[in-house]
Amino acid sequence: STPLLPFRRQRTTMSKRSMALLMAGVVAVVGLFCLGSSTGMLGRTATIRAGSSSRLMSFKPSPTSFITSTRPVSRRAVEVEMDQKTVASGQITSEEAATLYQDMNLGRKFEDATAQWYQRGKVFGFVHLANGQEAISSGAIKQLRKDDYICSTYRDHIHALSKGCDPKKVMAELFAKKTGICNGQGGSMHMFSAEHNMLGGFAFIGEGIPVALGAAFQTRYKRDALKDPNADQVTLAFFGDGTTNVGQFAECLNMASLYKLPIVFVVENNLWAIGMYHYRATAPSLGDQLPHIYKKGPAFGMPSKVVDGMDVVAVNEAVAEAVARARAGEGPTLIEAETYRYRGHSLADPDVLRTAEEKERFAKQDPIKKFRQYVLDNNLLTEDQLTELENKADASVQEAIEFADSSPKPDKSQLLNNVFADPKGFGIDENGKYRYENPEFITKSAAAGLQL
Repeated sequence: STPLLPFRRQRTTMSKRSMALLMAGVVAVVGLFCLGSSTGMLGRTATIRAGSSSRLMSFKPSPTSFITSTRPVSRRAVEVEMDQKTVASGQITSEEAATLYQDMNLGRKFEDATAQWYQRGKVFGFVHLANGQEAISSGAIKQLRKDDYICSTYRDHIHALSKGCDPKKVMAELFAKKTGICNGQGGSMHMFSAEHNMLGGFAFIGEGIPVALGAAFQTRYKRDALKDPNADQVTLAFFGDGTTNVGQFAECLNMASLYKLPIVFVVENNLWAIGMYHYRATAPSLGDQLPHIYKKGPAFGMPSKVVDGMDVVAVNEAVAEAVARARAGEGPTLIEAETYRYRGHSLADPDVLRTAEEKERFAKQDPIKKFRQYVLDNNLLTEDQLTELENKADASVQEAIEFADSSPKPDKSQLLNNVFADPKGFGIDENGKYRYENPEFITKSAAAGLQL
């Protein structure tokens, strides 16, 4: 046993080293967690001023805070003039104003109704509403043709409505009914419509960007490789500020620029990635004190803009230019639309992280009220015409609720539909029954039973 003693001593020594490394790792992880938590950073205030509008975000220090930011920010307000911010410069027509105003109102009223019926137990699952962000959906998507593509996020209801999806079918999907846009099998976060080239909402951040990239790639492939003269569709990819810190974002910007794909990346920067404050999570570009997502575009060789996401006309103009570039074969564009959501992250979120002062500041910038005043000031529509559009949106939402509530629930036969590539659902036999109910199923492989 004597020769083994040195080995045992070595193992003991290595064990202590390993323990020391393990403890160091634990301390590092705890530190990073505290750095990213809502109460783990010393208070700081940041003000961004753009023209006549300004943003004020503040955090109060926690009594237990002991971790300071790795990127020091002065406790006094940090003011950053964003001279490159896009503001509305042109004049829209009365017809365009009516389209945008009705669509924004439809989105707001639809989301309000969704919240009400969620509380009544008719809408299920996690539900993320887009109140406050209507100017981006309406301003961007109304620049598209029906055959253009969009990819959304889990906050996808108003994107589907702006793309032309039937409000009745969208509401029925929220009610988990057979008449829903996905036959009741998608729910709030997975709106999809092949008819409208709505490529879906996605439950996890960043999932939709590669799908959007694929849609843009197939358009270019059809045009350049297959010589299809009709292949000039443009794809819009929507995502939030938190998504710009995940890998798919950088990878897709790189590939889009490399192949000059007809895609527009639209960042809906509402300042909060669930409960993570944007200025706490995102590092600034070199020379800046605060992060600006739009500056990530030039790093990949594509033009970019930051736009007031509470101004539907400004969004409309910026996206129009980007769509025209993409359709002409000039490649992608990155647009950062600064906005704010008026509800919590989801209907399950008590929304206690954001201050009352912050909410009040952005409530004064309501995009619908702002656009309403713009329309009146520019004599595009009358008060009576605006009221008529508001009533029309109310009627559409009420009709959607009645349709959804009276629609049948999905039946057992569609349980495996859209799960496998087989149109019959793979698990359903020709007689409408599940294959496993067939006595011969256990003696044959699933592949042998298919009739493709």
